[in-house]
Amino acid sequence: MEACQATRTISTTWRCELLSSFFFLHGKAPKEIHAILKETLGEHAPLYATVKHWVAQFKRGHFSTCDVPCPGQPKTATTPEIFDQIHDLILEDHRISAKSIAEQLGPSFMKI
Repeated sequence: MEACQATRTISTTWRCELLSSFFFLHGKAPKEIHAILKETLGEHAPLYATVKHWVAQFKRGHFSTCDVPCPGQPKTATTPEIFDQIHDLILEDHRISAKSIAEQLGPSFMKI
């Protein structure tokens, strides 16, 4: 398993999830995994509910430790043209509101 490319450092949470997946693949139950993490990390161990959630994800075949984009999230696109249009509007009136920018640029810009 590789760390998320967006994350430069390996966080404690990522390590715990990685260890949990290792123990899961070796047949350990969530309670056993939590006990091992608690023994090793003490007060820094994740909650049992967190370990249980991870194991449920592993059972569904989701072993990635990176966040997966939600399918319902709106798509965003920033092109140089859009950036320039917004920049020009702000230069004309530095007190312009986001709502006013969206109204001037049209319906495709309603979420700024």
